[in-house]
Amino acid sequence: MKLAVVGGGSTYTPELIDGFARLQDTLPVEELVLVDPAADRLELVGGLARRIFAKQGHPGRIVTTSDVDAGVADADAVLLQLRVGGQAARNQDETWPLECGCIGQETTGAGGLAKALRTVPVVLDIAERVRRANPDAWIIDFTNPVGIVTRALLQAGHKAVGLCNVAIGFQRKFAALLDVTPGEVHLDHVGLNHLTWELGVRLGGPHGENVLPKLLAEHGDTIADDLHMPRAIVDRLGVVPSYYLRYFYAHDEVVRELGSKPSRAAEVAAMEKELLAMYGDPALDEKPALLAKRGGAFYSEAAVDLASSLLGSGGSAVQVVNTYNKGTLPFLPDDAVIEVQARVDGTGATPLAVPELDPLYAGLISHVTAYEDLALQAALRGGRDRVFKALLAHPLTGQFEYAEALTDKLIAHNREHLAWA
Repeated sequence: MKLAVVGGGSTYTPELIDGFARLQDTLPVEELVLVDPAADRLELVGGLARRIFAKQGHPGRIVTTSDVDAGVADADAVLLQLRVGGQAARNQDETWPLECGCIGQETTGAGGLAKALRTVPVVLDIAERVRRANPDAWIIDFTNPVGIVTRALLQAGHKAVGLCNVAIGFQRKFAALLDVTPGEVHLDHVGLNHLTWELGVRLGGPHGENVLPKLLAEHGDTIADDLHMPRAIVDRLGVVPSYYLRYFYAHDEVVRELGSKPSRAAEVAAMEKELLAMYGDPALDEKPALLAKRGGAFYSEAAVDLASSLLGSGGSAVQVVNTYNKGTLPFLPDDAVIEVQARVDGTGATPLAVPELDPLYAGLISHVTAYEDLALQAALRGGRDRVFKALLAHPLTGQFEYAEALTDKLIAHNREHLAWA
């Protein structure tokens, strides 16, 4: 089995490598190709990756290359984890929206739209290269904004599934609180990427006992603290929202916080510098503890589970993924991309039935889906008017004056990445 990771020079990659090494019986990788245009980073990450494999007795071969076509040739699956424009572009996404009093974030609001506009054309170009090299290869997208990028891939006819680590993070957290194994915890996880709610936490499978009320009663303070939301709000909802919902539920408070401290991108850039220095140490043969602060916790386990099911080495399995709605949420089009539990096998992902959604959640999902549709049109076809309409449609913008100003700022800060601008 051959896998390729586009964006393999990311400081995330040792997390992925560690999972491949630990779970080699689940996903028997013979060749792993790390693809990245940044040769200096790639060699540091590649060196550490080889040492991690060697320490854990993994027989697979790790190759590094800056050539996408060579890297994806004959690959059974290609993982996408790229960031167009790097942390510098992310820093802009997180700062210029604040000038208009709006959230500055890399996947949500105006910053998330900017990332989508930069990313979708690049991802589609890579996907076409994958299709030419091996039309049977699966594409696993971890590149944000995952929902929009996955929809772009699926609409272009690619064999693609989107992946996020939010759900597996909740699963592991709840399992620890309940003192059970993660495999015993099934989440009624419903929504869009970065816009989800845990409507139930079930033991033993989709039809198991719902222990969410018990979790909230006994561990509500811990859960609320992790979400950075008041315990009273979580209790009142009776569900566990993704921490990204704080951008919607406490927008003005978050804007004040973001305007009073360095951006997350600045923090990550400093962390990445330190991590890359560590990766260059020939004595280091495991992922460093600092990597946990970088984000992406449990990404490797989720990626291994998904790839093994898609490629047949792990049989079918139930996992939270991003895929076509196909009637799962009846108030959305079939070709909307949702994030829910799905049965995954060699044919792809088939969403499981979900509980009926309260209008409180269904309304916001519908609103953001409409934005995502407009955002994808802007990413595919360009044009100031399409950008403006996407921003006007977003619930975190929603006003003509803000949409106009944000459109101008988005284009000004991203002109080098937008062919039409």
